[in-house]
Amino acid sequence: MRYFIEFAYNGKNFHGFQSQPDASSVQETLEKALSTLLRETIAIVGAGRTDSGVHAKQMYAHFETELELDSSYWSHKLNSFLPPSIVVYRIFKVADDAHARFDATSRTYEYYMHTFKDAFITDGSWYHSHHLDLDKMNEACQILFEYIDFECFSKVHTDVNTFNCKISEAHWKHSGNQLIFTITADRFLRNMVRAIVGTMVNIGLGKIEITDLRTIIESKDRGKAGFSVPAHGLYLVNVAYPYIKEREKINE
Repeated sequence: MRYFIEFAYNGKNFHGFQSQPDASSVQETLEKALSTLLRETIAIVGAGRTDSGVHAKQMYAHFETELELDSSYWSHKLNSFLPPSIVVYRIFKVADDAHARFDATSRTYEYYMHTFKDAFITDGSWYHSHHLDLDKMNEACQILFEYIDFECFSKVHTDVNTFNCKISEAHWKHSGNQLIFTITADRFLRNMVRAIVGTMVNIGLGKIEITDLRTIIESKDRGKAGFSVPAHGLYLVNVAYPYIKEREKINE
């Protein structure tokens, strides 16, 4: 039987989601906990890959087991096997051909920056003290909707067949002491969001003009785009599927 697992994690102490030799990953940690708990070898397939230091407020993965699993009981048990940096929200049965990666219709990321030094959010938000013109940055966001090929924002050595992504949402907003960038697309390239944010910051600082963004995208050259902002401010916040209802969030 195939199950989906919905979870979240603080990526500070992980070298990304995907398992890799000689490095701690979210995937490896979850697989070890599930295998120990269910007493069989469990392999999970995630909805995507997050880079080292990147967080996820919502992530999905699927796995298979012959056991009949009750969501609330096994979610509670699994959380007791996991470190504080990973939390499981629910486990639920899906169709045998349901796929956590390929069935996802969109993913949403948020990038957090703070403009005044704050000792309590520094691990999850990038401190940037220089003034940024958010109006210009939001105007630049509109240009992203004109394109689908975002090779200029991708890591140069990556194993993808296409650099095409359909962006459906992109905007900046103020929230107290923080600036938050939200972006939604059907898929993302490696390092794409952090490179977009770095380019937007250059626009907000006046280092490049809004119209330069078109030239950068059309160049398909990573060297033309802005710097990659620090990973600790980036969060995967939503993964959407046509057959999964959103879990009711607990109000804080």
